[in-house]
Amino acid sequence: MTKSTPRSAMGAPSRRQLLKATGAAVLTTPFVSRAWATTTEINMLAWYGHGEPDVVAEYEAANSVRFVPKYYAGGDNMLALIAQSPPGTYDLILSDAEFVQQLNAAGYIDPLEAGDYPLDDMLHEDFKQFPGHWSDGKLYSMMLRGGHLGVSYNTTSVSEEEAQSYSCFWKPELEGKVGHFDWHLPNLGMMSLYNGNGAGLWDVDDAAWDAVQETTMSLRKQVGGFFDYGGTFNGLKNGEMQAMCGIGDWITGVLEKDGAPVASVIPKEGGIQFTESYSIGKGSEKAAEVTRFIQYMMSPEGQVKSAQMAAYPGFCVTKAGRALLNEVDPAEAQRSHQVAGDPQDPITLINEGRIHYRDIPQQQSLEDWNDFWSEYKNA
Repeated sequence: MTKSTPRSAMGAPSRRQLLKATGAAVLTTPFVSRAWATTTEINMLAWYGHGEPDVVAEYEAANSVRFVPKYYAGGDNMLALIAQSPPGTYDLILSDAEFVQQLNAAGYIDPLEAGDYPLDDMLHEDFKQFPGHWSDGKLYSMMLRGGHLGVSYNTTSVSEEEAQSYSCFWKPELEGKVGHFDWHLPNLGMMSLYNGNGAGLWDVDDAAWDAVQETTMSLRKQVGGFFDYGGTFNGLKNGEMQAMCGIGDWITGVLEKDGAPVASVIPKEGGIQFTESYSIGKGSEKAAEVTRFIQYMMSPEGQVKSAQMAAYPGFCVTKAGRALLNEVDPAEAQRSHQVAGDPQDPITLINEGRIHYRDIPQQQSLEDWNDFWSEYKNA
């Protein structure tokens, strides 16, 4: 399993700093207030930020619920936390999309009613029947948001032209100043793309897997550290790290809005989409309340809340959500390229084949990749 530290213990930037950086617009929840009702606690398992006040406070106040978040970093850690907990511990599970099949196979989540969600309003056809979210005609997870991973860099050390290839990580001037977000999937996925595996980046045979490991090991002398969320953020902010592998705008976007000279681009070899989705935990006694919250997050207002999330930005996945983002926060829509006609529009990049959905290894196990990642870190 990944050695990443749960985000609740990461020393991440304070919420006050992050809110200052985002300038998030305040939206009114469209859901009817139930302030008279008894407050219901909803146990949430998620990446850091999803249970924070900038996302859920208005909904909590209007619907007499209180979210109790447990934060993790990396899908491997998520699975471990659920496995170590009694059934029904988590009412709401935010999962990286590539782990939904494993959640389902292990019996950790219950099916959703597809008709409860705006599938016909999704921005891309792929999002309606997203890989792994369906089984035997039943929906098990609702796609909430996404983001793209590529080359993240300090603009004073790496030019935009150089950042158009993962080869910039090997730039001699960056020796000791390249960092890794400490999770094997995004990092090794990028090395697979750099090796030319394209759409088959997760489905590599033994020879190609050996080549990915060799390429990765060749980068080791450049690496100055392996970081959790807070370390990744601070390493780029203070300039200790001049480039970062395994991330994208979900980190640099927060820093960029605060004036830091950093950026993220999708290089010529292609990028990776992280996709976050909501599921209802198996055995939850609060499925009705959780369903209403997921419906809210899929509403235009909820989609904007998600896109503006203080901890790390993301893409809207519904047409109505993107339209409202452009209306209430055009600066963020333009900064994140969520504007029709922008050549870096996330949907355009998917249609051009430059973006590949993050997945798990097809011919090796997660343990194989993680074992190599540990070997690489200790090299």
